[in-house]
Amino acid sequence: MNAAETVTAKGDVAQLRRLLRFLLPYRTRVTVALVALLVASGSVLALGQGLRFVIDSGFGSGNPAMLNAALAGVIAIAVVLAVSTYTRFYLMMSTGEQVIADLRRAVFAHVLTLSPAFFDTTRTGDIVSRVTNDSEQLRQVIGFGLSMLLRNGLMMIGALVLLFTTSPRLAFLIVLGVPATLIPILLLGRYVRRLSRSNQDRVAEVSAQVDEAMHEIRTVQAYGHEPRTTEVFDAAIAAACASGVERVRVKAWLISSVMLIAFCAVGVILWIGGHDVLEGRLTAGQLSAFVFYAGIVASGAGTVSEVWGEIQRAAGATERLMELLDARSALTVSEPRTALASRARGEIRFDNVGFAYPTRPDAPALSGLTFAVQPGERVALVGPSGAGKTTIFALLLRFYDPQSGHVMIDGADLRRCEPLQLRKAVALVSQDPVIFAASVAENVRFGRPDASVEEVRTACAAAHAIEFIERLPQGMDTELGERGVRLSGGQRQRLSIARALLADRPILLLDEATSSLDAESERQVAAALESLSRGRTTLVIAHRLATVRTADRILVLERGHLHSTGTHDELLRADGLYAHLARLQFMHESAAV
Repeated sequence: MNAAETVTAKGDVAQLRRLLRFLLPYRTRVTVALVALLVASGSVLALGQGLRFVIDSGFGSGNPAMLNAALAGVIAIAVVLAVSTYTRFYLMMSTGEQVIADLRRAVFAHVLTLSPAFFDTTRTGDIVSRVTNDSEQLRQVIGFGLSMLLRNGLMMIGALVLLFTTSPRLAFLIVLGVPATLIPILLLGRYVRRLSRSNQDRVAEVSAQVDEAMHEIRTVQAYGHEPRTTEVFDAAIAAACASGVERVRVKAWLISSVMLIAFCAVGVILWIGGHDVLEGRLTAGQLSAFVFYAGIVASGAGTVSEVWGEIQRAAGATERLMELLDARSALTVSEPRTALASRARGEIRFDNVGFAYPTRPDAPALSGLTFAVQPGERVALVGPSGAGKTTIFALLLRFYDPQSGHVMIDGADLRRCEPLQLRKAVALVSQDPVIFAASVAENVRFGRPDASVEEVRTACAAAHAIEFIERLPQGMDTELGERGVRLSGGQRQRLSIARALLADRPILLLDEATSSLDAESERQVAAALESLSRGRTTLVIAHRLATVRTADRILVLERGHLHSTGTHDELLRADGLYAHLARLQFMHESAAV
């Protein structure tokens, strides 16, 4: 094994050890389970002595009372074995469920704190696969595999001790056979782990394909892309299947090799032991007990090899989950930290800001951008595609930090603000409103989860949404389906506005909130937006002439720079970029007006 492989192997062990912190809260349960495991293992070993006693003292003596006593002892041991096995199994399996639930919570909660830069380079389906499939693999190992490994390991050690007590000569043959069973484990175990990691990666790719296709099903069907999407999915399935089959093949070879070696050794021992009985060196009961213990060693070796394969697979799953837990947000809070007021005034300032997206470091989205927005001011952002309008919103929400310059709210540099606390000052209404698979009330409460039913209704009324909500089958309690498929575009947008109204935040970001609506929906949404923006600092990305005209000021952007600023009429008279955009983009609206 080369140096790189050595580091990887050691790293895997370290990853498995990191699971101990999730086990610590359940150490009492684990301790009781281990005691039960010891009792169960001892009971199995005691059964061998009971077998010897039944044969030698029961059948051999010809005394029915001795036989009855021997059988009663065996039954008593069996009862203890059953109770301890139940205790061990229940405690370990239920602890496994709890540990995996805690692990999933920890991973999910951590992923939610990561910056959008992480999701720019990580597929959603891969994250879903790690949280579900990989953690399920760990559940099997923690709940069942580890206890089986310990149980069989302890019984093998105890059986070996009793073998030497019964017949040192035959036990020596067993000792020679045990290392032989370990050879396949050592040779193939690491290969099984690598195949397991590869298989889990392939399964994650399948999950990613399903996630993408289901989320974009309308686009897939609209372009008749079903056959090609199916081909891509089939290829991912085939790769996962091939990887899984190879893992199973190697694992089957590992288990069968161990069992062949183990039971061949038992056969040899039976042959030698049988001759010892015939020659009087062993009693029939001793040979029976010896074979019983040899069987424990053989079956234990087979079980250990099988469980070891699962542990190797769990090592790969642990590595993938720990990669998520180890991922760090690109956003850090600089010292000294600054906290915004509980109710921010809403002053916004960009000071010589330069920014490029992490995935496109050589293509600046903003370059030396400087502007200020006063509290309560309504400012429109206008410019061609790629001018940097959406990037300004992303920086204000602190999804990213600029590489140069400063973004400030109420004079506080956002690098010094906790992102969660900062975002409580900002409400966003996007062009494509996000509706969750929940009820109307729960969707609106997303802006303020503790809001009362009356407050939700008031927000919906202000957003001109109460009329269509009352027509829904269960009103506020109507389930809206995934991504709000039961609503029209205008209805989804008004619910999004109601959510922002309920959140009641001093800074409002409107990202082309009416650009994709028909005339009637636009009228209703515009009225809702007028209520929403009243008394708030508002930044509007807009292509609509009506939206731009109502702005206190317009910032015209071009390739990440501030090209010009002024009112609608001032910019038209200047006959610059804004006038050009107005002629191109707003001409038909002007004619309609």
